[in-house]
Amino acid sequence: MNKTSVYLSTEEAARLASLADREGTSQAEIIRRAIRTYAPERRTDRNFSLARASTGPGDSVADLTDAELMDGFGS
Repeated sequence: MNKTSVYLSTEEAARLASLADREGTSQAEIIRRAIRTYAPERRTDRNFSLARASTGPGDSVADLTDAELMDGFGS
């Protein structure tokens, strides 16, 4: 087991203490359980308009025509 220090706000520390007290376990166990069950938030799709507009090989933005570069601007 490794020891790690964590800085918590006053509110976070109070919540951690309350959870541990309510569950009859240590604060460290609450933190370990939270880490084991943590699921990262999904990031949004990063498909950009220019990447989809290209009819070229897609190697470089320089391969796009002026019309493709301007697609989506204005209107």
